[in-house]
Amino acid sequence: MQNKIEIFNNQVIINYNLAYPKSREVLLKSHTFAKFVQYFIEYQETDNVNMYAYLTKNGELNSKEAAYDFCHFLRLLSIFTCEELKDEYYLSDKDATLDVIEEMYRTWRSLQRFGYMKSDNSTDFGINTLVAFDSASNDLLLRTYRLFEEKLMGRPNLVYRQVQAGTNACFSAHTLDKVWADEYAALQDIPMIDTVMLRTPMILHPKSSKRTGMFTEIDTQPMTYFKKGESNWFCYPCKVGALLCFVYFNSKYMSSALSMANLFELATKEESAQKPDLVVIFGNDDGNDATNFYYDDANDIWVGCISDNPRIEYFGYLKKMCLTLHNLAQMKKGWLPIHGAFVNIYLKDGTKKGIMLMGDSGAGKSESIEALKAAAGDMIREVEVVFDDMGTIHLEDGVPYGQGTEIGAFIRLDDLDPGTPYRDMDRSIFMAPENPNARMIQPAAPYRVVVHNHKIDLFAYANNYTNEFGLKKLTVQEVKDTCKLGKRMALGTTQEVGISTTYFANPFGPMQKQELCEPIIDTMFQALEDNGVFVGEIYTHLGFDKSNRKGLNIAAQQLLEFIQKKD
Repeated sequence: MQNKIEIFNNQVIINYNLAYPKSREVLLKSHTFAKFVQYFIEYQETDNVNMYAYLTKNGELNSKEAAYDFCHFLRLLSIFTCEELKDEYYLSDKDATLDVIEEMYRTWRSLQRFGYMKSDNSTDFGINTLVAFDSASNDLLLRTYRLFEEKLMGRPNLVYRQVQAGTNACFSAHTLDKVWADEYAALQDIPMIDTVMLRTPMILHPKSSKRTGMFTEIDTQPMTYFKKGESNWFCYPCKVGALLCFVYFNSKYMSSALSMANLFELATKEESAQKPDLVVIFGNDDGNDATNFYYDDANDIWVGCISDNPRIEYFGYLKKMCLTLHNLAQMKKGWLPIHGAFVNIYLKDGTKKGIMLMGDSGAGKSESIEALKAAAGDMIREVEVVFDDMGTIHLEDGVPYGQGTEIGAFIRLDDLDPGTPYRDMDRSIFMAPENPNARMIQPAAPYRVVVHNHKIDLFAYANNYTNEFGLKKLTVQEVKDTCKLGKRMALGTTQEVGISTTYFANPFGPMQKQELCEPIIDTMFQALEDNGVFVGEIYTHLGFDKSNRKGLNIAAQQLLEFIQKKD
C-alpha cells in the first residue's frame, strides 16, 4: 500500500510507515488528516446540507479548500484560546463548530479503521512496536478530540469514556523473497501479514448478512484471471486444521480478513515462506460474480476464488471457502469432514467424554452444547472445544479420532441463550448485530488442542425438524442413512428456507465430491461401531418455535445423563 491513507467502502486504512502522527501538531498539519476532513465535508453535502454550507462558507470554498481551511483553524485552536481567536469565522457560532467537531468524531468512529506497518528488514520489530504505535495513536486522537470539545464548551468534561478513538485493528506485514511456483508469480509482491492486534469487542456492520450460491469446481486455474485492479492486496497466512492456507484478499474486505485472527491460527513467518496446501483469492475483480475452486494437480494446491461483489462482505464466504478447500484436501487423504461440533466434557468427578454432533447450519450443534452447559450447572469442570463448525474423523491403528479446523467459533446469536454472547464479549468480534442473522466470532480453543487426536465417545446427528425429544441410539446403518440425507429445517442463514437436504449435511466439500466421500463414510462409521462409540440422533427442535427451548433442554439433559455414565 503506497498511499498514506485510503477511505472507501466505509473503512479507512492508514499506512503507519508513511503517516504515523507523532504529535498533535504533526497530526493536524498532515495530508492524512486533511484527506479525512475533506471526506467528511463531502459526506455532509448530502447528509447535512446546513453543516456543509457552514463548512464551505456558503459555497465560497470547494471541499478541498474547506478541509484545509478548517484544518488551519484547528491548528490555531490547539494553541490559542477562543478569546484570542475571537475574529475567526468558525468561532462566530461556537455551537455550530462544536456540532462539526462532534459529528466529525462520530463519523470517524463509524468507519472500520485499520492501521498497517511493514516488518521487513527490521531486526527489532515485534508486537510491542506495533502495539505501542497504535496505542499512542489512539491516545492522541482521543486527547485531541477532547481538547477541541472542551475549548469550545468553555469547560472540562464531567464524564470521560475511554472509547476506541484510533483503529479497530492493526497489523504488520512483510513480502516474500520468492514465490513457491511460477504460476503464482502475481502473488509474490503482496504483503504477508505476520502480526495482528484486535481491539475487542469489535463491532462490524457488513452490507450482507447471509451467504448465497454454491462453491463450484472449475477446470481453469484462477491465477490465469487474477486481477489486482486498482485495489491494494494483502495475504492472511493461516492454519486451517493442520493445513497451511494463504488467503489473498482485496483490501476493501479488510474487516472480514482481519476477523480471521479470531478463527484461524495465524501462520508464522517461517511457515509463510513454505508452499501452501490451500490458496484463497478473495475479492477478485474478474466480473464473474462466482465462488469457484480448482485443484492444481502439478503443485498439489487447492485454489479458491471469490469474485469481487458487495455480497461477499458476509464473513461466511471467506470462512466457508477456507473450510471447503480444507475438506477437499483431507478427503483426498482419506479423512472424513464433519460439519458439526466436537467437545470434550470434563466433569468434576473425573468423568470425561468426547461428544461429536453433526448437522448443517442451524441444526442446533452449538446450541445443544450451550444447553448442556446450562443443564450441568456446576457439575462441569471444563468444556474443551475441539471444533464448533468443521472438523474431521480419521483412523490411526483402526481407532477413529476427531480433529478440528478453527481456533474460534462463528456463532449465530439468534439461537443462543441471551446471556451467552456476553460471557466472552471482551474478546469477540460482532457482525451485523442489528440483523436477524447476527453473528459473533470468539476464540474457542488453542491451536494445539484443535490439531490433537481426540477420542470420540458419542456421535449424534442434530435433528432440528422432527417432533421427537431427547437423545436416541440408532444402528450404524440408520445413522449413515440419516447423515447422508442431511435433512434439516433451514433457518434462513443461507438462501434456503424450510426443509432442505444436503449430502452428508456438508455443502463444503463432501457434496461436491460425493464419489470420493462415500467410501470414507463407510470406513469411518464402521470404525465407530467397532470401537463401541454411541451413534444416534439428538433432537434440538430449533426448526420449530425458537423461543420454546423445551426440546433443546430435554436433549441436553439426556446428553448429560450419557456423559455421567461410567464406562
